[in-house]
Amino acid sequence: MAWLSPHELSLMKFASIGRGVLISDKASIHNNNNISIGNNVRIDDFCVLSAGEGGIFLGDYIHLAVYTSIIGSGKIIVSDFCNISSRVSIYSSNDDYSGTAMTNPMVPSEYTRVKHAAVTLEKHVIIGSGSIILPGVRLCEGVAVGALSLINNDCSAFGVYAGIPARLIGHRKKDLLKVEKLIVNKQNKSTK
Repeated sequence: MAWLSPHELSLMKFASIGRGVLISDKASIHNNNNISIGNNVRIDDFCVLSAGEGGIFLGDYIHLAVYTSIIGSGKIIVSDFCNISSRVSIYSSNDDYSGTAMTNPMVPSEYTRVKHAAVTLEKHVIIGSGSIILPGVRLCEGVAVGALSLINNDCSAFGVYAGIPARLIGHRKKDLLKVEKLIVNKQNKSTK
């Protein structure tokens, strides 16, 4: 993968950008001034980030695998230590599919009924390949989403969810919280 240079990243005029950021030169990023990126973030080939008014906020130690899409007018937060697998789509905006309004961005907005709602992924969320996250959803700390799942409701901390629509199928261990402390402590020592 070819990464954008630090100079190229600085020219992109993000709202903020941290240290150790790797963004593929094949990623598509729109409305950069509404995107904040933390430290140690990797955005792979063919990812699309399109921030609306609410903005996109990526924390620290995040990976967005190939073909990930994060799109919408509502606020989208991806907190520290999240891992988004390939072909995941996270939407904070969604058309009305009922047929009572028009759909698609080329139709004047007075004829559409697009829903905008914030999406929050708390720390340590992992989302399996091909999954879809819909507007208004909160994935609490440590949630794991199985591949090819549809998340249309909030998910409880350290729950394992899968299916269409996703349902709780198990629980994750919390050992990773100890590892987080080791990483953060090591990082704090190296920056002193």
